[in-house]
Amino acid sequence: MTGKQIDLVEVMVDDFQRGMQSGQYTARSICEGYVARIKALDKQGPALNSVIELNPDALPIADELDREYKQTGSRGPLHGIPVLLKDNIDTGDRMMTTAGSLALEGAPAPKDAFLVEQLRNAGAIILGKANLSEWANFRASHSVSGWSGRGGQTHNPYVLDRNPCGSSSGSAVAVAANLCAIAVGTETDGSIVCPSAMNGIVGIKPTLGLLSRTGIVPIAHSQDTPGPMARTVRDAAILLNVLTGIDPNDSTTREQIAHVAADYTQFLDARGLQGARLGIARTYFGTNDAVDKIIEDSIAEMKRQGADIIDPIDYPSHEKLNESELEVLLYEFKADLNAYLKNRGDSVRVRSLSDIITFNEEKRTEEMPFFGQDIMIKADKKGPLTETAYINALARNRQLCRTEGIDATIMKYHLDAIVAPTAGPAWLTDWVTGDHESGSCSTPAAVAGYPHITVPAGFVHGLPVGISFFSMAWSEPTLLRLAYSFEQATKIRKPPNFLQTAVYQ
Repeated sequence: MTGKQIDLVEVMVDDFQRGMQSGQYTARSICEGYVARIKALDKQGPALNSVIELNPDALPIADELDREYKQTGSRGPLHGIPVLLKDNIDTGDRMMTTAGSLALEGAPAPKDAFLVEQLRNAGAIILGKANLSEWANFRASHSVSGWSGRGGQTHNPYVLDRNPCGSSSGSAVAVAANLCAIAVGTETDGSIVCPSAMNGIVGIKPTLGLLSRTGIVPIAHSQDTPGPMARTVRDAAILLNVLTGIDPNDSTTREQIAHVAADYTQFLDARGLQGARLGIARTYFGTNDAVDKIIEDSIAEMKRQGADIIDPIDYPSHEKLNESELEVLLYEFKADLNAYLKNRGDSVRVRSLSDIITFNEEKRTEEMPFFGQDIMIKADKKGPLTETAYINALARNRQLCRTEGIDATIMKYHLDAIVAPTAGPAWLTDWVTGDHESGSCSTPAAVAGYPHITVPAGFVHGLPVGISFFSMAWSEPTLLRLAYSFEQATKIRKPPNFLQTAVYQ
């Protein structure tokens, strides 16, 4: 059997495992099938441009895993399953880790990120690296999501002239277009949940500390986290199981000891909405009438499933948070990126944020054809993390988003979760004026470091729209239960048709 003969459209992790047990699939045939789809759909028409690099060792690794499967059996649910990694996650192999920038091209990272070690130990195959918004969209104020100097522009697979959002653009697009089974993205504020929503998939932004950040090109340690991206809540939960773990080199992961679940799939209950108390955050409505209608229909369905809907809840607007959030990110970006580059050592040509700024100026034609680097310049002017301005901004962020935000709201209304439209629909990709505002509810959970799950909720002229569930720290079990129940009740997701432009009906 060759991989090209396998139909991989909407095949889930459990399907693959059953197929390997029956002999329908092998790890090699699955890998070959995805590589064939990537070459056909990503690199040729419709040219999604979501994969920045394929792992040259993927097939030999698959062969070894097939031999192991025959001799000793499966390591677990991800044995032989290909996964794509956002190109800001280190792999100590022959692939690059560049955050989409030409400045980090050259030698690979010296070792695997902690989460990559977890994946390899679970038998997953690192299929390749996914394109992204360069530097995880922390270079310029008027950037274009899904574009990087190394990878070019990623396209939304539902409507190709629309943007995939970012910064985990390639991870979302590849999952949506069935170019991989599952993928890993990263988020500082919206970078998992926005592209997941706009590409019709499930995205989990976990509690800060549930997943290690060691070996990931950083923005800010107070908000950065990797997370699962998948076509179903179950696949996302399976991936979350593997990604969790205490990393001695990331002190935040020690906090998970009293909170991490042995198996997150145990919380997937099709009747999980029954009796749940959900607060509707009207703060995030009003950007698009069609999106609002989809979320209203979703709320009605959750009521039918037995949820107790508290609508509206008095949830604070976070407009006054924008300045202090940016202040924290600027300070931490300089400190964290310089520390990361130091660990990369002689393998990269840049050793500091200042070096990157200089490199971008020298390579302006390749690196800055559409937008500049004003955010990087502002960050480079910041001082150490001992400065009062940083300390005060961080304290303000946590007060607004934790104490007076999510925590206060959940406790006031005795809620299981807060519900809102995630974002969208996707805007036209615009290299002249940059990204366009389409609404977002990502900031509270991102700044608080709390979990946030988005699930497909509907379509606007063929463009996916997601619904969000977020709550207090370590509430992943509750959010998974709610998201899975909503998913099973609605079954909204459908694969993309790669339309050239939106069809208005």
